[in-house]
Amino acid sequence: MEGRVAPALLGQARRRAGLSQAELARRAGVSRSVLSVYESGRREPSSEALARILAAAGFRLGLRPAVRELDDERAGRILEQVLELAEALPGRRRGGLRYPPIVRRNR
Repeated sequence: MEGRVAPALLGQARRRAGLSQAELARRAGVSRSVLSVYESGRREPSSEALARILAAAGFRLGLRPAVRELDDERAGRILEQVLELAEALPGRRRGGLRYPPIVRRNR
């Protein structure tokens, strides 16, 4: 985990669930002192321990893509703008830039 992400996640999940450290620790199967050390950032939980503690608080640890998918029409407009900007750049060109055909994906 990068930086102090785990302590913030654990503390926020526990508070949002309305649980004490002792109750969350009991539900997650860890000691209260271990949970306290994780929340304070003095020790970093494994990904499995973090997921188990968050699940005990009623949350799920997961990964999502950082970028969103572009629809084909928006991607085409962006490509068109980029190519137009490239055409406007000064410099020697060997012919014009061509727009590739847009292939629509079935979803």
